[in-house]
Amino acid sequence: MNIRTFHPWKVSFEEAVGIQNDLRKQLILRKEFLTPELVAGADVSYSKKNARFYAVIIVFKFPELNPIEEITATRSVEFPYIPGFLSFREAPVLLEAFKKIENIPDVVIVDGQGIAHPRGLGLASHLGLILDLPTVGCAKKRLAGQYQEVADKAGSYEFLRINGKPVGAVLRTKKGVKPVFVSPGHLINLTSSIELVLKTTRGYRLPEPTRQAHIKGGQNVKDFGI
Repeated sequence: MNIRTFHPWKVSFEEAVGIQNDLRKQLILRKEFLTPELVAGADVSYSKKNARFYAVIIVFKFPELNPIEEITATRSVEFPYIPGFLSFREAPVLLEAFKKIENIPDVVIVDGQGIAHPRGLGLASHLGLILDLPTVGCAKKRLAGQYQEVADKAGSYEFLRINGKPVGAVLRTKKGVKPVFVSPGHLINLTSSIELVLKTTRGYRLPEPTRQAHIKGGQNVKDFGI
């Protein structure tokens, strides 16, 4: 798989800000997105015992959502936790996993933000540029923006706005559970991102690709004791 290199990962806070501001200008949010054949979910799990984490990518046939490939990678944590800079912390280990992939997905759902980010370049957007693949951010928590309360009905959503501009959606995937925060990463638009998350949700709060990647990551952390 082609992994493009835009910058080093060991950078200062000021350098990271500059990288995000520069890369944001290269994002493409397509108005049309074809139905995918392969959808991947990507997630990172952290060890509670030491400074290591575990990346999991699972590729699924769409729309059946049958898993056909699972890739993992682990490495030490090298960038501190700073809200808004998750890609500098988690992208290196995710890219180690993507290097091993055999079935290149048509789109990747990432547990993180897309353009719903203070500088418009969350983890999903950052990975999308590096991988040159359509990516969607589906986060459990809001990082930036304002929104109205979402109706308690599966499929309901409200736009997430930054300075009045829609950058994502607060989406209720299941009645009675907290919504998720969906935003386009790269090579896909907001409408298609919302549709993809809904079409890959199977009765749980999270879309199946990232839900299963999260479960597998937690199992690996426990099994390997990292």
